[in-house]
Amino acid sequence: MRVISGLCKGRPLKAVPGVGTRPTTDKVKESIFNIIGPFFEGGQGLDLYAGSGGLGVEALSRGIDQMIFVDQSYKAIEVIQQNLKSCHFEEKAEVYRNEAKRALKAVAKREMKFNVIFLDPPYAKQRLKDELIFISENDLLSNQGVIVVEHDASVKLNQMIGSLTCYRQEKYGDTAISIYKYS
Repeated sequence: MRVISGLCKGRPLKAVPGVGTRPTTDKVKESIFNIIGPFFEGGQGLDLYAGSGGLGVEALSRGIDQMIFVDQSYKAIEVIQQNLKSCHFEEKAEVYRNEAKRALKAVAKREMKFNVIFLDPPYAKQRLKDELIFISENDLLSNQGVIVVEHDASVKLNQMIGSLTCYRQEKYGDTAISIYKYS
């Protein structure tokens, strides 16, 4: 795993040890950023099931100003912090060990809006529809923002969820990427 582009291009990233985390491959990560726009002009991001933090670190490298990383695993939190330190992004990040639903409630309470939200939950524990509805109902996405949902290719998500529309979907083997924005 590595940072593909931007300020930290080529920098290696650590993976979370064990089999509990499924890192996004470099190929899929590169495809995601080609779809959502290769670079950002500032803004805030949320990496909800952060794992190693690879997607959020990539967004920081490509110009996002601030990123919130959330994961339940203590090991994942340690790896995220190491990857942020390696890229000198500690000042641009908040890292929380928390469950996704509680984290969404916390950012809603702070009345935050995000330019990009990454949802990449463990395939066996997906509550994607509920999370997308919560994001929509609590207006957590900026007007031009996108939500990148990584899921098992067999999972079928609705075209419309709340006020969000899936405008692009791609498959990479057993992985699918669905990208939502406001209708």
